[in-house]
Amino acid sequence: MFEPSTSPRVFALPPGADFPKYLVDGLRARFAGQRPDAIAKATVIVNTARMARRVHALFDAGPATLLPRIQLLGEFANTASAHLPAAAPPIRQRFELIQLVTRLLEQQPDLAARASIYDLADSLAALFDEMAGEGVPVDTIEALDVSDQSGHWARAQSFFRIARHFIEDTDNASGQESRQRRAIEAIVSSWDQAPPQNPIILAGSTGSRGTMQLLMQAVAQLPQGAVVLPGFDFDMPPETWDHLSDGLQSEDHPQYRFRALTQSLGITPQDVTAWYNCIAPSPARNKVVSLALRPAPVTDQWLSEGPTLGDLSHATQGITLVEATTQREEALTIAARFRKAADEGLTCALITPDRMLTRQVTAALDRWDIVPDDSAGQPLQLSPPGRFLRHVAALFRQKLTSESLLTLLKHPLAHSGKNRGDHLRYTRDLELWVRRQGVTYPIAEDMRTWAAARDDDMAEWITWLTSSFCAASQTNNDMTTLLETHIALAEKVAQGPGDGSGGLWDQAAGRAAARLVAAVKDHAQVVGTIAPSDYADLFGALLSRAEVRDRDAGHPNLLIWGTLEARVQGADLVILGGLNEASWPESPSPDPWLNRKLRHEAGLLLPERRIGLSAHDFQQAIGAPEVWITRSVRSDEAETVPSRWVNRLTNLLSGLPDQHGPDALNDMKARGDVWLSYVRAMETVPMVPAAARPSPTPPPEARPRQLSVTEVKRLIRDPYAVYAKHVLRLRPLNPLMRTPDALLRGIVVHDVLEQLIKTSVAEDKPVTREQLLAISETVLAQNVPWATARALWQARLDRVADHIVHGEEIRRARATPMAFETSAEGLIPELGFRLTAKADRIDQTETGALILYDYKTGSPPSKDQQTYFEKQLLLEAAMAEQGGFKDIDPSDVADAIYIGLGTSPKDQPAPLLETPPEKVWEEFTTLIQHYVADGKGFTSRRAMRTERDEGDFDQLARFGEWDATDEPAPETLS
Repeated sequence: MFEPSTSPRVFALPPGADFPKYLVDGLRARFAGQRPDAIAKATVIVNTARMARRVHALFDAGPATLLPRIQLLGEFANTASAHLPAAAPPIRQRFELIQLVTRLLEQQPDLAARASIYDLADSLAALFDEMAGEGVPVDTIEALDVSDQSGHWARAQSFFRIARHFIEDTDNASGQESRQRRAIEAIVSSWDQAPPQNPIILAGSTGSRGTMQLLMQAVAQLPQGAVVLPGFDFDMPPETWDHLSDGLQSEDHPQYRFRALTQSLGITPQDVTAWYNCIAPSPARNKVVSLALRPAPVTDQWLSEGPTLGDLSHATQGITLVEATTQREEALTIAARFRKAADEGLTCALITPDRMLTRQVTAALDRWDIVPDDSAGQPLQLSPPGRFLRHVAALFRQKLTSESLLTLLKHPLAHSGKNRGDHLRYTRDLELWVRRQGVTYPIAEDMRTWAAARDDDMAEWITWLTSSFCAASQTNNDMTTLLETHIALAEKVAQGPGDGSGGLWDQAAGRAAARLVAAVKDHAQVVGTIAPSDYADLFGALLSRAEVRDRDAGHPNLLIWGTLEARVQGADLVILGGLNEASWPESPSPDPWLNRKLRHEAGLLLPERRIGLSAHDFQQAIGAPEVWITRSVRSDEAETVPSRWVNRLTNLLSGLPDQHGPDALNDMKARGDVWLSYVRAMETVPMVPAAARPSPTPPPEARPRQLSVTEVKRLIRDPYAVYAKHVLRLRPLNPLMRTPDALLRGIVVHDVLEQLIKTSVAEDKPVTREQLLAISETVLAQNVPWATARALWQARLDRVADHIVHGEEIRRARATPMAFETSAEGLIPELGFRLTAKADRIDQTETGALILYDYKTGSPPSKDQQTYFEKQLLLEAAMAEQGGFKDIDPSDVADAIYIGLGTSPKDQPAPLLETPPEKVWEEFTTLIQHYVADGKGFTSRRAMRTERDEGDFDQLARFGEWDATDEPAPETLS
């Protein structure tokens, strides 16, 4: 196949070339004229399964021929690894390291949070694999000089001594990287003794990992061996290659790895020849990109080589630059181009490491019922089974809440075995009960009582519900037991009453979840005893690292590739998406074990390696026949920074006016702006006239005939809220998770004071501070399930205890308590209207006069507020004098007082002298007359205290489309 040579054989293809196609064409050309079976003796080693399938497909397309042996690196290494012990599964490695990391965190809790145990174990296992792949022994790590480093790195170095046995125990069960390295070393050693005479071609790798570079060096020096590199820059001059020798300064360059390979082989980049006589899709563009990506020390070559590039309009005519305002707009633009490519029958590929962008593009395509073929699939944790299993695992780590209960009950997989319609109906009714009753932590007894009071026969369902959700154990246990309990509960919740697992393990995502669970079960005993909270974190981390992909679901011509797949694939249109800094290239992940300097000294891969690989991916992909470069100008937080490669390219074009660079750049942007205009037109919503400020007048028979005294303030300030509640009969939906809000605090304080005064009256003893605090502790324990809120409210009561005790002495000297929480009503017969009330407390003086009290946990209303808006006590006084209170004869009202228990406690009397009860009732009658008889409109937000105040029905009134300065729009309803 090859002529005898004393120098290593290294071939390459230029950026943009369809690598698998020209690899096959080169093989056919070299075996042309030879025996038909000659090609069958050749071995082709590729680095991805996708590339292997593509090479097979190209050979299958004809003409007819025998096939070479096409192997992945792992399959090739297996030929020499039969004597080696099987590699330990990655999940077992991490489980073994969990024990070490857990002990480390127990000794040094400031190192990391316990929730990151699996992440630390995962990163440590990845570091050990890297050490094995790069051939770095533990002795090298232990010998590193950390005297000038922070104490953190010294602690990390000492941890390696603890984990030494784990790294060096390769005779029993080494990791995959270690086993592959040993297998390749064995193959290379055997080749030194007896070099194979049949052709061996290693194609498509950049040699970024030590094991692969070791094999590439060996293959290149075989009698019939060759290495074929992808995306080799044939346009870079020799003096520029010389600047790529230092890894610390040059590893982020796209061609650095090729320079390192040729240097290790004792050849120069100029010795690398073309594998096949092919022309790149755009040689002129390759020259421009090569110059734009020159290393920083030789960027001055822009001045010397830039004028030689010729007319740049020709080089950039296949490039479209899309600079969207937001990532959503970027995703919609990409989706629109995908849509057109599907109509045209073109193969279109989106290449990006930004998984958020790919998910947004997939969601945008859903409007046309198009599913792209995503090579990365979907993270298992975001799939329906993944989310379901995470929610079930959370039951073991915390007390059952209404939110977690309903989250699971509403999940599509819950109760998916049978009668799901009844299940959804029961769940809806349960949610309404939870919201109405303010149930934060549901318990089995309460839910059984609720079910028993209903007409529906839900005995079987409520039994399943309580046995599934109210019996989750939250005690430490071994990993195997927790896993079995977790999966058994998940299957029970998924099935519903009866045996089975519902649809939990169905579909591709369910099968992937089942495989993960099986793998975890096989090695769970390694973890040992684990807390439920740690188990939930661990299981969630395992799900986050697994993926699920349905190969048959995606459109065959609309592809989403990661950067690895894109290195050796071709498409009619390539879209490079998310080209912003921290997205592409991605920011290096923080390494908790070794910093950049220590990595370099140890001979491990530098963080810039990923940037260099990303740069090579960019250079390879931008050479395609038609290319889109897309980015968003803003993220959710702030303005973005263009990717360094886009910046370099645009800066180079802008600086070459004689070569029409600025014009070429403007043309690129103009082509992108056309598509952005399409998307903006598609997203444009026709203007809808703003709603007017509502002021409806319902028919007489629909107007409210009863209000409570607390609603009178609302009738004055926001009449529309009264209309919505009493005419439309709407109610705000209470929050699912009741919180320790002002309403609950008021209820608790009322209960505490009522019990305090009743006890004092019954025992004929004065109230004391100790008695008040004892009662408050009991009431808080019964009604406030939040420990923090209990402590805070107890402290607040403690601060006002002296004010309450002292004020009660004055009140008791003046009158005697006679009624608590007493109902009252007042009638306006001529209007057929009833006013209701409930007084917190009523005292009676020796002369028979009444004193009304109302407790306020906030600031009590001022005199003016009571005169014009807050008329609760004034109206209660009027009803008291009319004999409206139950079991209390008509009496004069000596006083009506708000007892304020806020930050600055004080008592605020009602202005009975300025506004006597007779006048108050007359004014109230006039107010009701306007609305009930005269047909006054119920205007929205008529007299709110401040513009910032929120009403329960502001959304219904479409507040925001109008403001308080707009005139109401009367509307007579019939």
